[in-house]
Amino acid sequence: MTIQTQSSSPSVDPAEIAKFSKLSAEWWDPNGRMAPLHKINPLRLGFIRDAVCRKFDRNARSLNCLAGLRMLDIGCGAGLLCEPFARLGAQVVGVDPSETNIAAAKLHAERSHLSIDYRCTTVEQMDPRERFDVVLAMEVVEHVTDVGAFLDRCAAITKPSGLMVVSTINRTWKSFALAIVGAEYVLRWLPRGTHQWDRFVTPDELARYLERNRLGITEQAGVVYSPFADRWSTSADTEVNYMVVAESLE
Repeated sequence: MTIQTQSSSPSVDPAEIAKFSKLSAEWWDPNGRMAPLHKINPLRLGFIRDAVCRKFDRNARSLNCLAGLRMLDIGCGAGLLCEPFARLGAQVVGVDPSETNIAAAKLHAERSHLSIDYRCTTVEQMDPRERFDVVLAMEVVEHVTDVGAFLDRCAAITKPSGLMVVSTINRTWKSFALAIVGAEYVLRWLPRGTHQWDRFVTPDELARYLERNRLGITEQAGVVYSPFADRWSTSADTEVNYMVVAESLE
């Protein structure tokens, strides 16, 4: 099978796209190779929903709490985040440079009777006049070639009154031991080679990239896994996985 991609953007690594394109048929299988993403997804969803509802003064318990808000999910894969946010009423745009991922996303959304604007493109290739209330870059920045350029574009497409949510992996020895050695080689949660340690981004680095775009971090949480409870939770520990919410400093 030939994997087609959109990879002309400066921050896009064709090898990374090809790597995740090979998983396109497994994105929605909770017991397959994307199982770790399915396990962490409820935590990500709750974190984002609550941050958005606080920002826009919405009731997070409402089944339609995101109605009227325009959301962009960058590197959406097959839509694991897009679909639940669409169900909460948001107007969701999901972009991914892999044609096979976008095809899988469209098929699943159609079967789920959801209207989601999926596009095989990158944030750099999008119309610069587009603006979003919420921009998501979840588990993406550690896979791009130019983090600064990528975040510059994410910030430019975020409305001044909006917010950006970013999740990534810290560059520490602990993250090397757990996110690479443990997750890829010992537990085999992820295919070997999924991550490269030197591409991980520290919270301080991420904050500097955001600040140069007049965005400040208003919320930060570590994400940790409990093997005994077999679940993910937020924590003050940001040495491996972490999430941030950023809003305009102006």
